Amino acid sequence: MQRPTPGDDDNGPNWSMRGFADQSVRQVIRMTAGGSRLRVRLSNVYGTRPLAVAGAAVGRSAGTALVWPDSVRRLTFGGSSGTVIPPGREAVSDAVTLPTSALEKLAVTLRFARPTGPATFHRFTTATSYRAKGDHLTDPATDAYSESTNAWYHLAGIEVQGGAAPHETVVAFGDSLVDGVGATAGTDGRFTDKLAERLVAARRPVGVVNAGVAGSRLLNDSSCFGDRAAARFRRDVLDRPGVGAVIVHLGANDLGYPRLGGDCVRPNPRVTVRQLIAGHRALIQAAHARNIKVIGVTILPLKGALFPFWTPEIEKSRLAVNHWIRTGGAYDAVLDADRALADPADPSRPRPGYVFQDGLHPDDAGYHAIASAIDLDAL
Repeated sequence: MQRPTPGDDDNGPNWSMRGFADQSVRQVIRMTAGGSRLRVRLSNVYGTRPLAVAGAAVGRSAGTALVWPDSVRRLTFGGSSGTVIPPGREAVSDAVTLPTSALEKLAVTLRFARPTGPATFHRFTTATSYRAKGDHLTDPATDAYSESTNAWYHLAGIEVQGGAAPHETVVAFGDSLVDGVGATAGTDGRFTDKLAERLVAARRPVGVVNAGVAGSRLLNDSSCFGDRAAARFRRDVLDRPGVGAVIVHLGANDLGYPRLGGDCVRPNPRVTVRQLIAGHRALIQAAHARNIKVIGVTILPLKGALFPFWTPEIEKSRLAVNHWIRTGGAYDAVLDADRALADPADPSRPRPGYVFQDGLHPDDAGYHAIASAIDLDAL
């Protein structure tokens, strides 16, 4: 989750600054693990006032904002139909019976009767969310949901319980590479989506949680993109139930942001290789203290990006960090995304056909290549 920030972008309208008032918000999410019961986690981590949720419901998505009528379940919180979440906190619903399968899509609908103020949200998703005026919490139809965007608001996750076999969770933690920037919206094209599909095909009962935040850095906060990774690691990884492994990709923004301007990237001090390695070590030690395996991801090639992330000095630092990730022995395993996507003719650039139009992020083929490079036995 991240702080409310102004401005629309290619991802669709941004509703975070104004928040919601007398509106219903329906958000689609694809499950990566199945079960017989589930709970929904809501967030007001970056709120400045108590968040009053007048009602919440979950059901099976039937495409767009449509839900199957017989699947709709009203959610309760401590037995109440609504809840008030204090600023800086999260809330988890009571468990509700709704059998689900891995890769099935659910729709979570939230009803906000009173003005919420600026909304804690997740700006870049490849799933669509919908908004309607008034109370359409359990309405299975789509007519009222006339507005849409590709972001999640106050929705921090769905936790499943029960099922044929106990499952563990792997969390992908990091920046826009994890978040899936560059993947085609509506196609489940992030590398975490493809990893989930590989695990299902291999009959591995492992759920995949995407805790990527585009713009996130390892060492510094951002006024737009939220807390530095070191500060949100406990909330997004360590405190999640059933986590057995975490995949970590961080460092590109730490290296590149000192060359950018604007309030969103401040503070943007230059960072050293030693500082980045120390930051990685801190995450690894925190995870190992909880018996969580840690898979390190090498930083992708940066040359040729529309963002001015590449200089000979930055390239030297990127290569040094990648060398440490590969050979330092601190990580339990390595996902070598750099080698999976590097251009053989110039390894400082991404391979043609694997990169989004911004020259920095992978496209669908690039994310598929990263997912294919993951050793499932390391999870």
